[in-house]
Amino acid sequence: MSSVAITDIGSLVTNDSTLGDGALGLRSNAAIVVVDGKIAWIGDSDKVADTDSVVSVSGKTVIPGFVDSHAHLVFAGDRSEEFSARMNGESYSAGGIKTTVAATRAASDETLRANTASLVSELHRSGVTTFESKSGYALDVANETRTLQIAKEFTDETTFLGAHVVPAEFANRSDDYVELVVGEMLQAAKSHAKWIDVFCDRGAFDVDQARAILRAGVAAGLQPRIHANQLADIGAAKLAVELDCASADHLTHLRDEDVEMLAASNTVATLLPGAEFSTRSSYPDASRLFAAGAMVAIATDCNPGSSFTTSMAFCMAVAVRDMGFSPEQALLAATVGGAKALRRGDIGALSVGMRADFVVLNAPSYIHLSYRPGVDLVDSTWVAGKTVYQR
Repeated sequence: MSSVAITDIGSLVTNDSTLGDGALGLRSNAAIVVVDGKIAWIGDSDKVADTDSVVSVSGKTVIPGFVDSHAHLVFAGDRSEEFSARMNGESYSAGGIKTTVAATRAASDETLRANTASLVSELHRSGVTTFESKSGYALDVANETRTLQIAKEFTDETTFLGAHVVPAEFANRSDDYVELVVGEMLQAAKSHAKWIDVFCDRGAFDVDQARAILRAGVAAGLQPRIHANQLADIGAAKLAVELDCASADHLTHLRDEDVEMLAASNTVATLLPGAEFSTRSSYPDASRLFAAGAMVAIATDCNPGSSFTTSMAFCMAVAVRDMGFSPEQALLAATVGGAKALRRGDIGALSVGMRADFVVLNAPSYIHLSYRPGVDLVDSTWVAGKTVYQR
């Protein structure tokens, strides 16, 4: 049994209202004790019992680790020219994914593994302690399976997204591709994935196709989540609630009835500020979701086409500036919200018995994450009581 005390915390965010003030459970002059990778004690810094080691953070802020519940980390190639074209006035569509598919299919395992490791390192540097990663940039049986195997080397939160778009070889035969996804591809991929996802939107898969894909995944033992309402409202949010998806992601276009349905469901509304920022799309208004009582998450949507960022703090700042979040709501969405979007109860907060995932910020308050956009405030990132990043 090993123990470590983190002391002299100027401001501690626990996300546990029983441990401190407000929804964030804020404490000052605090300390936490970690035993075997879990939180064993939280209290005043001058009341810490003896531990094997002590780390003073010298008045800095400590927050729960960010939980990134939507990311696409295994891919090859570059789409910076596409981004430049959008910034010069071209509109975003799902078709650009096919560019990444060609590069990913051609890449070696070593290239894909190295690219993924680099992005994971960036996530840790930005304070992300748990992250999901999807397939979806291969779109054939062998390569979807291969990319999931690589993703699983880095996270247990792997998602089969064979239904990202219809690949070029199935042009005008989307139903035939759906048959491949729910048949041979799913059978090959299922042992490497926890989740199944589908891009249900204009230019991708319609509601009937998405329903068939997600039901097949559930029958194969995977849990459902969905890309919904990014480009248009074609009924994907309603489908998410119908199938009890853990998360409906994007939600750029929401009707009032969608908001009410989500609020009355177990489906987390996951908003992806980087996607709207990088595609110059209209931002969803999160205040409608909060007012209705929906659970909301923020994720990076790290991907090479529409949101090539690993910075949760950046996404939080955009959410506060343009999407109707308060700084407190943004932090909760990036921690507790992300945990709920992954249906995890052991992460997203700092209370006794939870995994000791936390971030030390070189700032006097969590508010600085939104107050100082673009500034790297992460001093260190800890997963299960061990540092994975130290400035």
